[in-house]
Amino acid sequence: MTKAQRIHPIDVILHKRDGLALTDAEIRAFILAIVERTPRKHLVTDAQIAAFLMAVFLRGLDPRELATLTAAMRFSGEVAYTEALNTFTIDKHSTGGVGDKTSLLIAPIIAAAGLAQPTPEGVPGICVPMISGRSLGHTGGTLDKLETIPGFNTQLSFPDMRDVLRECGAALIGQTPTIVPADRILYALRDHTGTVESPFLITASIMSKKLAEGLKALVLDVKVGSGAFMPTYEKSKFLAQLMVQTGEASETRTVALLTSMDEPLGRFSGNWVEVWECVDIMQGKRHPMSSDLIELSNILSGWMLHLAGHATTPEEGAELSDDILKSGAAYKAWLKIIATQGGDTTVFEDPASHHKPNATRVLKATQSGYLAAMDCKQVGWAVQRLGAGRAKPGDPVSAHAGIESHAKLGDRIEPGQPLFTLYSEDSALLDEPEQMLRETLQVSSSLVPRRPLVREVITKNNIQ
Repeated sequence: MTKAQRIHPIDVILHKRDGLALTDAEIRAFILAIVERTPRKHLVTDAQIAAFLMAVFLRGLDPRELATLTAAMRFSGEVAYTEALNTFTIDKHSTGGVGDKTSLLIAPIIAAAGLAQPTPEGVPGICVPMISGRSLGHTGGTLDKLETIPGFNTQLSFPDMRDVLRECGAALIGQTPTIVPADRILYALRDHTGTVESPFLITASIMSKKLAEGLKALVLDVKVGSGAFMPTYEKSKFLAQLMVQTGEASETRTVALLTSMDEPLGRFSGNWVEVWECVDIMQGKRHPMSSDLIELSNILSGWMLHLAGHATTPEEGAELSDDILKSGAAYKAWLKIIATQGGDTTVFEDPASHHKPNATRVLKATQSGYLAAMDCKQVGWAVQRLGAGRAKPGDPVSAHAGIESHAKLGDRIEPGQPLFTLYSEDSALLDEPEQMLRETLQVSSSLVPRRPLVREVITKNNIQ
């Protein structure tokens, strides 16, 4: 860029503040200035980045601006170049919830499907390069769950990730400092400037990391309900539409499912306990409390198999997914992924024995009726207070803290019936979460209809 063409950060801020559409050059220059900063080279200050974030928060971005911002962030660091594998790369992303461990089932399901039909080069026919995050706030994090597996390495470079994909069909890794560094910088300031909830900034953050994987398709699980990150159904739907629009603009087939998060998904919420639940399912042990988890995992996998051309419809894909689970092929793929990334697979021989909380308490029903409602976000905070989550980035998490659900919304309950079992590594941490759970549970004398697990599907063809 010549001196005459230089774009000043303050001009970008003023243009967006005044409601003008930013040019592609302005957006790219601003993101480049962020990632090229050094202690001696202040191309843009923290104050200017904060002002930019607030301008976007207040004014929003049009589809072109959002696509350009996402692309600039995507290419701000390393990208996976999974195209070199000559296979169909696809991933799934969830906006986060309580007990949401579908990734632990979906990755081996899709890997098993890909291993069953390899390419002529011997690479699995479908590959899942899954970059996951850690728990923050009331939501759990896939990386924290995976890192309860002794020896499992989530900090792989992209070349190492490609080797795992070539061998296993799926790789489960975390974001490194060189992957989408612009997002790391922007997110840290969003947390301090009241701009975290911007759907435009959320979309750019999520999609830049996912698209850096070199995907051909992406399935999004956007939560709605009391445990969702977005406060209303309408705002969750708007976020889903933005992400689909942005994915399609990058030539990645993108579908979003709006799914219910009014109660914890599955039987367990925590870290190791969620791994245990998924291993049980892959080993053919289907606990009644896990039925919603199995259903949602099959629905999401079904869409992935459909987009990859392994099923003519998502429904057919869901049936194929369940067949893969029941056959044991997903469990075999899981063991291969874990071993290849350095994990000790012997812990899966008896996952229950690996669960070692120091303190346990059972919360029981005090009246008869039907379990009618709960604030799922408060349930998530209860799990966090038991030690399973973190209040801020960098906090340690407990492998064995969490809760076990013994009833689902709509179930008939009686006095003395267990509703939750609380687990912690410190008995002093049990009282507050127990009170939080008691306060949020609502019991009704009449049956309350259950909401469907999938509320709506958003594709490029039905964006309003």
